[in-house]
Amino acid sequence: MKMLGRHLVVEYSECDQRKLNDLHYLEEAMTEAVRRSGATIVRSVFHQYNPQGVSGVVVIAESHISIHTWPEYGYAAVDFFTCGQTVDPYKAHQYLEGALSCGRAYLQELKRGIPSDRDEVISHKPVPQTLKLAAGAN
Repeated sequence: MKMLGRHLVVEYSECDQRKLNDLHYLEEAMTEAVRRSGATIVRSVFHQYNPQGVSGVVVIAESHISIHTWPEYGYAAVDFFTCGQTVDPYKAHQYLEGALSCGRAYLQELKRGIPSDRDEVISHKPVPQTLKLAAGAN
């Protein structure tokens, strides 16, 4: 695979139910998780459900992190998708696990990228030469 990024898929259970239903707390916690990972925030959107639960996404220059909560079960589903070599999604995960007062976490890491016969890490942003070639095509 020509790897462009890492995608952590995390199941948090036995979490503080009040925190999982507090939109403002979750947005602040997700923002801090992004900051600790070294990523750059572009924009965030969060939504409070009725009667309970929150979904939110923080778009980062390096991809995104998202959360979906079920307070009634003490459960949150979280994705940390990061591209490039400068961001550490594990730092975001470690912070958020504590911020949610999580009793158990199950993490899977997926490599994201272009199928290939050999493994390599490739740049997630076009290099100037690629941009010049694309501009010359017009």
